[in-house]
Amino acid sequence: MSRPRAWPALVPAIVLTASAALVALGSSRSPSRLVPDLAWHPPSSDLPFGAGEAGVDLLALVAHATTRALLLAACVAGFGFLLGTTLGSAAGLARGRFERVTRHACDLVQAFPSFLLALAVLAAVRVPSRWHVGAVLALAAWAPFARLALGQARVLSEAAFVDAARALGATRARVLLRHVLPNLLGPVAVQLGTSAAGVVLGDAALGFVGLGPRDGVSLGALLDQGTVAMVRAPHVLAVGALAVALVSGSLQLATEGLRRLVPASRENV
Repeated sequence: MSRPRAWPALVPAIVLTASAALVALGSSRSPSRLVPDLAWHPPSSDLPFGAGEAGVDLLALVAHATTRALLLAACVAGFGFLLGTTLGSAAGLARGRFERVTRHACDLVQAFPSFLLALAVLAAVRVPSRWHVGAVLALAAWAPFARLALGQARVLSEAAFVDAARALGATRARVLLRHVLPNLLGPVAVQLGTSAAGVVLGDAALGFVGLGPRDGVSLGALLDQGTVAMVRAPHVLAVGALAVALVSGSLQLATEGLRRLVPASRENV
């Protein structure tokens, strides 16, 4: 598949990110400004998305919450990608005990629900912040990347061009950096969109149960507002649910774009 065909799958995530950032950074709307007289006000020309609890502007809240959720997702998924890909590829190339330990560590992390771990950790934090949420979600973010990289590295370690590099005297580090890592980036990069979408959903879920940032600027807090006033102001829940669906859906779609954009294999000797 050609690279130009990758962009249509990436466009929704790019447009959503740019739109949210423009509204959040380039507008005078504040997600913290409360106007009690406008509480639960339906959408209008002045309030395109309507108002939520205590008259908060939902457009400003969605824009700021989406921008912060995307930034958190990028940081956590990027950390998981760097750590997991490096660890998994090294283990797949080294084989032996290192590979077994890495595989068992991935099994252990993926067997335990990350959301329950986040609940347990954040419940013990007096004032949870986005740093706490990101750190907890990052604890499990590396495992899927490591498992994918490990499997790809095992296959690549037996490839002809890797054997040729070894025959020419390449060290294990050079084989890893010059031949194995570049050739497994394509398959492993596919996990980036899925991991980022999972971070967004995890962040929203934690905010919904009250373990998100205390400033209330999160998609989970917006969903919580919507459920409280589901009958009186259904537009709040609709805005929150649609925002979560669009953010996670665009990131999942970007996965396909990444798969097409990054070459699956490049035989470098």
